[in-house]
Amino acid sequence: MVELRIQLLGGFRVQVGPREIADGEWRLRKARSLVKLLALAPGHRLLREQVLDALWPDLDPEAGANQLRKVLHETRRTLDPDPAATYRYLESGEQLRLRRAVTWVDVEAFEAAALLARRTADPAAYDLAIELYGGDLLPEDRYAEWAVEREETLRAEYLGLLVELGRLLEARAEVDRAAAALRRALAADPLHEEAAVALMRVYALAGRRHEALHEYDRLRAALEREFTAAPGPAAERLREQILTGQVFQPELTGDLWEQVGDLRMLSGDTAGAAAAYTSALAAAEPGPLAVRLHRKAATAHLAHHDTEAAERQLQELATPDDRAVSTDRAEAGRVQYVRANWLWEKGRYAEAQQAAEASREAAEQYGTPDDVAAANEALAIVHHMRGAWREGLRSEIERIGAGADGDERLARIFDIHCCIGEYHLYGDGLNDSVEDYARRTLDLAITHGARRAEAFGWCLLGESLLLQGRWDEAPGCLERSARIYEELGGRSTGLPLQRLAELAAGRGDSEAAAEHLRQGMAAAAISPLARHAFGRLYATAAFDAVERGEPAEAVRAARAASAAAARYGECPSCAALLYPVAAEAFAALGDRPGAAEHARAAERVAGLFQSSAWSAMAESAAGALAGAQGDLAGARRRHLAAAQLYGRARQPFWAARSKVQAATAGALQETERELLAEAAATFEALGAKRPLRAVELQLI
Repeated sequence: MVELRIQLLGGFRVQVGPREIADGEWRLRKARSLVKLLALAPGHRLLREQVLDALWPDLDPEAGANQLRKVLHETRRTLDPDPAATYRYLESGEQLRLRRAVTWVDVEAFEAAALLARRTADPAAYDLAIELYGGDLLPEDRYAEWAVEREETLRAEYLGLLVELGRLLEARAEVDRAAAALRRALAADPLHEEAAVALMRVYALAGRRHEALHEYDRLRAALEREFTAAPGPAAERLREQILTGQVFQPELTGDLWEQVGDLRMLSGDTAGAAAAYTSALAAAEPGPLAVRLHRKAATAHLAHHDTEAAERQLQELATPDDRAVSTDRAEAGRVQYVRANWLWEKGRYAEAQQAAEASREAAEQYGTPDDVAAANEALAIVHHMRGAWREGLRSEIERIGAGADGDERLARIFDIHCCIGEYHLYGDGLNDSVEDYARRTLDLAITHGARRAEAFGWCLLGESLLLQGRWDEAPGCLERSARIYEELGGRSTGLPLQRLAELAAGRGDSEAAAEHLRQGMAAAAISPLARHAFGRLYATAAFDAVERGEPAEAVRAARAASAAAARYGECPSCAALLYPVAAEAFAALGDRPGAAEHARAAERVAGLFQSSAWSAMAESAAGALAGAQGDLAGARRRHLAAAQLYGRARQPFWAARSKVQAATAGALQETERELLAEAAATFEALGAKRPLRAVELQLI
């Protein structure tokens, strides 16, 4: 039951039960500051030394401790004058903490609601999160060193939610609500160019060209006034489209709706994309444009596995032999590509392969490199679904050879295999043969001079060695992969860099992990596979933070992952590691709802892919949640199950780590000491110095 409510957004307010504490009741300014610090702190707790550094940085320890005792007494008296309630809200010892069970803080509620909104992509959830932002953090302390960075982060989160909500509503043709959300963002930050461009587009979609152009003029004037700069290419391009389409509103509106659909597809909002393409169809005459829009709408429906809606769109299309598309053989090939995806979703794999092969043939004769890449992607997935992925990849290398090395669009043919490769690395009955397969792929790629395929092979081999615990062999393979990708343009280096960061974090070298992650994030930002890369990168950042004992940093990485997913979309299997690590971090901070949300996400992934490794991740996340709920026996049982499953998946590091979590879930008995000794032996063999030191301390 919540008894203590603390509001920090828009100003400092405290309510105890029905009683709101008036400003005049805080007799000491430092008492107010102490409550603010603890309310903002991860888990609402801080070491005494941290409080002294924040509030009395210039005093010696003894003088600071004296001041803190006075402030603690005054803070408790202000929160509740009843002498019997001394520790009801504020506990002290080595740490000072607000009792989480009875405390509600608006900042924490806002961040939790933002995470849920991004996970669900539900406009109502976005509305809820946005309304919790009552204003900028503690305006009266805006220049306090301990508040500045957090204020900037929360403000950016608020603006990001408004822009994301605007996009969601725009794609659903709710243009008035979308415009309102975007205007709200610009009222808070008039220089927010992303929001301004989105508002221009919304106005144009509503036929309000004058207001769209006025928004461009406002943005330009604001940028010139503040930075002597002009709007970026996106704003300029949209302005030109609006100007040149002034006479033909239906054509302009249809064109913009199609663009909205394309943008929503890129961000992973496939339902919004389907709605936008449907709006575009309302303005389209029968013919090639309508064929394209039906094809795109079917693709959007298939992206969220709605085969019935996709089938309705496909039924509107003429078959490739009919005259509706017979004059455009490239479009006929694209339609076959969509049919191939629909057919494999329906389990009709033989027909799907025929359609994918027909799509590839049309693409190679009449289409673009993007069409060729898409057709090959469809073939790769069909081969994977038929259990013939490895044979299919071999065929692609033999057919394409070095052809993909000089064209980033053709690079997608091999890049998509990075995601499929995860299934083989983590799948039962597949992971034990990945190393041999990667070596054979390397031989084939080198024989055919296929450098991009060679980079993929080196990465797959490095990943296999890493997961097997052969940490001395893995880095050379991953570094070789990253170098080759860099020579080919650098857009695909994110995965080998992420795995190098994972290895560094496991060893305890956080500095090296941070550098690999920094480079990997830069590569992911320009990668066509951003939805796969960012989940892995942020998962590794969270893992390193947890390993170095900073769960608050891990939670920040998890929140950043949800923001990236809202922008780029998310691949469940590629983000799988994030969920157990995030659940562990939230649990460490006493945040049960946060731990529960990520435990559910881990369980969903395990339900999608039947494998020991993904089941182990779900058990690990459930163990973290059980610990946060005080069920120590349940936590131990879950972590032991995770250790057994990781062992079955041939992942010794993660098996040892789960043994440590099981052993430390409760009192250290002889059985627990045996688990720790087993884990220590594994860590020593791997060269995992940081976790080894932690276990050795437990065994003393």
